[in-house]
Amino acid sequence: MIKKVVISAAGKGTRMKELTKDIPKHLIDINGKPFIYYLLKRLEEAGFQEMFLVVGYKKEAFREFIKKYPFNLKVIDQEEVCGSNYGTAMPIKAAESFIGQENFVAVAGDCLYSVRDLEKFNIDDNLNYIGGLKTPQTQGMGVLIVEGNNNLKDMVEKPKEFVSDIVNASLYKFTPEIFRAIDRIGLSPRGEFEITDAIKFLSKNKKVKVVQIEDFWLDFGRPEDIEKLSKYLRNI
Repeated sequence: MIKKVVISAAGKGTRMKELTKDIPKHLIDINGKPFIYYLLKRLEEAGFQEMFLVVGYKKEAFREFIKKYPFNLKVIDQEEVCGSNYGTAMPIKAAESFIGQENFVAVAGDCLYSVRDLEKFNIDDNLNYIGGLKTPQTQGMGVLIVEGNNNLKDMVEKPKEFVSDIVNASLYKFTPEIFRAIDRIGLSPRGEFEITDAIKFLSKNKKVKVVQIEDFWLDFGRPEDIEKLSKYLRNI
């Protein structure tokens, strides 16, 4: 059984505009609690016993959150471990010494999933898994190309033409191989280290499978998402 989960929460959240002037977007209030509370609560209910929150922008704001909400949570300062290296791969790399040789789950700290979908990623084997949501709305998103037996064939970021109706939901189960894969990737065109490049590296050897998200994937990235998520949480 997998016990550890890494939550990436180091980014500023520029799409939230002025709302993230003083706090990370993960701490924006939704129905009286910070957004990330709802993610952590679901991870806890899904059975993950050790949570590692990787922070960066306005990291001091998380101190008050930790005092108020008693999760079994270890906070990791991404900059202390990774220096000036940035990108979606860096929160994973920052947690390497805490993960060791164990399998673990990783999630984006600005996304929300159901407990049932989170439980599906507790797969303690020697393969890696990525959550994919089937949807007709793929514009501006990263999509997954799947081949036989749910193997990941390729990942395409914001394709201009249709290549797949399965989008990357930023929910992963990794083996420690992911750390070696991250060490082998270079900078992306935007000058960052991308977790998708490390995943594609592993997929070349059929080591990555796609798990379908059955319930929902909510991305908390824009101001309009606040009201949408607030209504959703009130109705479940």
